[in-house]
Amino acid sequence: MPTLLARNAEVLVTMDASRRELRGAGLYAVDGFIRQVGPTSELPATADVVLDLSGQIVLPGLINTHHHLNQTLTRAFPAAQDAGLFRWLTAQYPAWTRIDAEASRTSTLVGLAELLLSGCTTVFDHTYLYKNGNCVDVQAEAAREIGVRFHASRGSMSVGRSKGGLPPDEAVEDEAFILKDSERVIDRYHDPRPGAMTRVALSPCAPFSVSADLLRESAALARSRGVRLHTHLAETLDEERYTLERFGVRPVEWMDGLGWVAGDVWFAHAVHVSDAEIGRLARAGCGVAHCPSSNMRLASGIAPVMKYLRSGVGVGLAVDGSASNDASNLLLEARQAMLLARLELGLRRERDVPPGDWMSAREALGLATLGGARVLGRDDVGSLEAGKCADFFSLDLAAIDYAGALHDPVAATVFCAPTRARLTVVHGRVVVEDGRVATVEMEGVIARHNRLAAGLAEG
Repeated sequence: MPTLLARNAEVLVTMDASRRELRGAGLYAVDGFIRQVGPTSELPATADVVLDLSGQIVLPGLINTHHHLNQTLTRAFPAAQDAGLFRWLTAQYPAWTRIDAEASRTSTLVGLAELLLSGCTTVFDHTYLYKNGNCVDVQAEAAREIGVRFHASRGSMSVGRSKGGLPPDEAVEDEAFILKDSERVIDRYHDPRPGAMTRVALSPCAPFSVSADLLRESAALARSRGVRLHTHLAETLDEERYTLERFGVRPVEWMDGLGWVAGDVWFAHAVHVSDAEIGRLARAGCGVAHCPSSNMRLASGIAPVMKYLRSGVGVGLAVDGSASNDASNLLLEARQAMLLARLELGLRRERDVPPGDWMSAREALGLATLGGARVLGRDDVGSLEAGKCADFFSLDLAAIDYAGALHDPVAATVFCAPTRARLTVVHGRVVVEDGRVATVEMEGVIARHNRLAAGLAEG
């Protein structure tokens, strides 16, 4: 079985139950799983792969809980630069319906590479528009090629404009086909074993683009097959108005009535929720994917993350779609989450804010690691300890960005401007080396991606 030894890290952040931060440390892994974490002097002397991490800080691989990888093709899209969610969506639906298999593969590689370069090792993607040959298979193969741990979704839209939905009719699919293909995707790609590189979630898009029947049937199918459920919820006031006008209830109540407020569900955004709804989510064991940059970009609002955490709701971080961020950098997202939580404190206009209400840098890193693992239903990633997957990344502490902050290098990774990962390892495999993707030649991919993006914009 292949072995890996990482040694001499200036600091190694374990995120274990004791939150140990070890100096002069490293880890030893066998067949993709960590066997030992501790001071370098206590680790084996050699391995098949030996990594000298002198002058670097090592952290658990970050976990992205919500993305739309194909949207790297429409970043800074001219018609959607200054718009809220509904106008932003309608401006881009026509372009997204033209994404074919080549465009899907290329955009998936670009988004995954960008995430890997930010230290992200586990990625959930929520693709929900499958036209022109785009399919889950294309993305799963791209993820396998680049070497990321991938949670694929069989997303869907079934209610077009003629039936009261937001997307154009040409962007939606037949519900019977959606459910049949969902079964196929689960059969082919879902791996429930520890250390799995590919898993599947069923992910109808949003209250304004799917039917109640599809939500019920997707939930029943997912639970019969042991996979998780995901959708957008309470992202904007537009969505809240839509469910009130169409269904007579707020988004959380509508989903609850369909069996979607449950422990196998996590929601993207969940910005506009009441205290009572937070309690309902907590009691059910729901999770939330917090997308701070996207929420700011689309003027959606500020999610009540600290309330979620105090109530016991699981919270992970997410970059969201690359057309509403417009980046795929999860370390940046950890910084944004911390800063946005602090902005919310200022908006309270209170004279004295309790110390526990401040999101710390380490709490932000916790959301990006253990929080994401909890939301995705995994207990084999999110920390560096024996038995967990060997997923980690390193940052160069000699970078100018950290100058003057080395009295607390852990906090510096969040407070200071995010830097590119020097090294990223997924399941014991080096996928980023010396700040470059090591598994795929990205220059040609980027050039092809830009040609495809230009074609979509011109169309």
